[in-house]
Amino acid sequence: MPRILTPITLLSTLLFATAILTNTNTARAESRGNLAKYPPIRTELTVTTAKDGMPKLAPRDIRLFSGRYYRLKINCPDVQGDLSGWRVEMPELLNNSHLRLVTVGDIEVHLQGLSFNAIECDEIGAAYVSFVPIKPGNYPLYVGNVPLAVGRPIGESGVQVKGKFVFGRILVE
Repeated sequence: MPRILTPITLLSTLLFATAILTNTNTARAESRGNLAKYPPIRTELTVTTAKDGMPKLAPRDIRLFSGRYYRLKINCPDVQGDLSGWRVEMPELLNNSHLRLVTVGDIEVHLQGLSFNAIECDEIGAAYVSFVPIKPGNYPLYVGNVPLAVGRPIGESGVQVKGKFVFGRILVE
């Protein structure tokens, strides 16, 4: 004969199932590290211009670990002006990271998890991005002409197919 559930038994079963599901989802949502642990691990990307006018990345691949705090220096040592500069984009990585700080010169922008599209190097110098990668993966790193240099609107994101560009990658383990 089938067992009839009373309202109290049914409520207890639902609460137990909810607790199990909540604990399972919470375990998956936890980060792999302290998002504010200082100091950040310093890593560097240098973007130069090759003899053929193409952007050149050093290193081409960057390896990071999920849950660790990084300070990525994006160095552009040979830019000649606004139209010869390079645009650096890594939206997939940024969308899967906890952003902390962007620094250009002496100006600091405290993001605390917000996002941005790109960094444009239109004069010699460096920018810094401090972040914690959250989700492991293989993320593309795009470096190409600033949009204005190829007749596109200022600030336009994505690959400038009429221009010169190269892809690197950021591997998060």
